[in-house]
Amino acid sequence: MAQQPLCFVLMPFGEKPAGHGTTINFDRVYAELIRPAIEAAELEPIRADEEQAGGVIHKPMFERLLLCEYAVADLTTANANVFYELGVRHAAKERSTVLIFAEGIERLPFDVGLLRGLPYRLGQDGGPADPETNCQALTRRLVEARGPDKDSPLWQLVDDYPEIAHEKTDVFRRQVEYAAEVKRRLVGARKDGTAAVRAVERDVGRFADAEAGVLIDLMLSYRATKAWEEVVRVAAAMPPPLAKTAMVLEQRAMALNRACRGEEAAEILQRLIAERGPSSETYGILGRVLKDRWKVAGEGPLARGLLRKAIDAYRRGFEADWRDAYPGVNAVTLMELAEPPLTEEQARLLPVVRYAVERRIAAGHPDYWDHATLLELAVVEADRLAAENALADALATIREPFEPETTAQNLSLLREARERRGTKADWIVEIEQALRGSVPPMSE
Repeated sequence: MAQQPLCFVLMPFGEKPAGHGTTINFDRVYAELIRPAIEAAELEPIRADEEQAGGVIHKPMFERLLLCEYAVADLTTANANVFYELGVRHAAKERSTVLIFAEGIERLPFDVGLLRGLPYRLGQDGGPADPETNCQALTRRLVEARGPDKDSPLWQLVDDYPEIAHEKTDVFRRQVEYAAEVKRRLVGARKDGTAAVRAVERDVGRFADAEAGVLIDLMLSYRATKAWEEVVRVAAAMPPPLAKTAMVLEQRAMALNRACRGEEAAEILQRLIAERGPSSETYGILGRVLKDRWKVAGEGPLARGLLRKAIDAYRRGFEADWRDAYPGVNAVTLMELAEPPLTEEQARLLPVVRYAVERRIAAGHPDYWDHATLLELAVVEADRLAAENALADALATIREPFEPETTAQNLSLLREARERRGTKADWIVEIEQALRGSVPPMSE
């Protein structure tokens, strides 16, 4: 009987904690999902012995990574050993490595969307929620891996890897120098307006040939000039691996929202969360999209529902990363705008948000949003002196025109809600005016 090809499994062992209090039983994931899928693909599974996987990368491990015809890597919980082993595998094998991860648990430290990561669902007991369906999907992916397509990013993206010609060093150096010059020009173009950024873009040429960093700078330069449709266009036109990164998708969604295309923006963000797990940044932008939809919905059940969803999105974003105060302060602000105000929830959350931003400022190099967060918290607490001090710091750290405009809008919503309830706050108007007058109009 002919021997079946070997398939090495890279994954954690036993039960491991994951995001939001979840515990994952990786032995069940292996027994109920991975092993049956490998066998259904007519491969022989081989998994490292648990007692050999205590943080030591040993000779048999390297042999399995290099010599097994196939490999499956479970990236859930971002286990350091698994990521190291995956790097070795991708450097050595151009194809036949399949990535999987438990969806909705936590954001992985790199974007598996670029590598066609296959998600599976977990049940409340820590095992696979739908092992039969996920098993079939993994089997199909293993069968596809027998084809000619490369799945290692090194082999995909670096021409002639691993035999890189010596002459390419000089070409690479020229490319780096050209990219640095384009980025330098974009810094000046941001100050001169959208037309100046377009002029630089004409020199960039085909996006498929441009350095990723140049394309990101171009997109952010259009954002700085508030050319939202241009941000959407550039983000969509990037090469697929770059266009599918979380950062580009988030910026595309933000620009769509600013271009009054909120439903498209929400769809992108909700799909991103479903596929790649919760993130303070993604939830923060989703909260902004829902808040903007609430502001134009007027009054009635739809408006109340959108406001609740916006609060929930911001709160989930803060819970995804307690160090990121941005979604937290927005949740605190919107809680006061609800009818009736969510006073108790606001009181519980506010000191946590304050601690988060104060720790960030104490760590050094605070940015505009850090000081703007303290400003909003001071206004929520009706502390005029603290608000004026935070305003001075915020004005001194503005980078892009939309930043103070966003803060002014938030403060305006707070002030108007208080005025409807009979509380006058003329001093808030002065702060709004200072924010709105802090940046000169951007030329087109």
